[in-house]
Amino acid sequence: MAQHRARPSARVRRRRSAAVVLVLVLVISLATWATVSHTSGTAATSTTTTLPATTTSTSTTTTPPVTTTTSDQGVLPQTATQPDSSPSAVTARFSPLFTAIRRGDTEAAMSVFFPRSAYVGMKTGRITSPSSDYADRLVAFYRLDLEAYRAELGAQPRLATLVAVNANPGYAQYIPAGVCENNVGYWHLPGVRFVYRVSGVENSFAIASLISWRGVWYVVHLGPNPRSENVGLVDQPSLGPGVPGPAGGC
Repeated sequence: MAQHRARPSARVRRRRSAAVVLVLVLVISLATWATVSHTSGTAATSTTTTLPATTTSTSTTTTPPVTTTTSDQGVLPQTATQPDSSPSAVTARFSPLFTAIRRGDTEAAMSVFFPRSAYVGMKTGRITSPSSDYADRLVAFYRLDLEAYRAELGAQPRLATLVAVNANPGYAQYIPAGVCENNVGYWHLPGVRFVYRVSGVENSFAIASLISWRGVWYVVHLGPNPRSENVGLVDQPSLGPGVPGPAGGC
């Protein structure tokens, strides 16, 4: 006898369909959760930008101390130092003056003349217009005397040769402030002699007066002082070496 299965009812079919739908929803949900979960679990890549290091260089500049120098010794204070009056010292100091006389080089001769600034300081308040006296009397006579001394060397002064510069150190004398119309003291040396030879003949003449500034000798009067005329004069010209001096003066 044949057996027949009963067909499920409509309710049963609806329940089965609902179950299938539920299973599909669950599968889709699980898949979505797995995807999200995988994405969330992936390590994030962070980019860190490092700024280049800035190096600050500090440079230190050392400025040397300012040194004040001057070629004008007359602006510096006077000292009581006695200049060296030995033959070697006066020769070294004044042989350039003889060379300047031979050559007619007035400017070179001025290098051993007493500084203007020192003279003005010495005479301020003692005489009228020290600056004018320096220029119009001392320097003016010095220039005239340089010409007279060069003429004394003969027709060819460049042929004259210096033999010696002679001085008597014992004649050096300190002149204190207040004497000879001066504000400051100084050393004085009279009658230093140039001994020279021309054409085999030895002659000499004197530098009338040297005075000191800061331990150095300077010419203050080349020819005799005082003088009666405003002309160049040679002090104590002599055949032969002559004798330094005389002592005295200021």
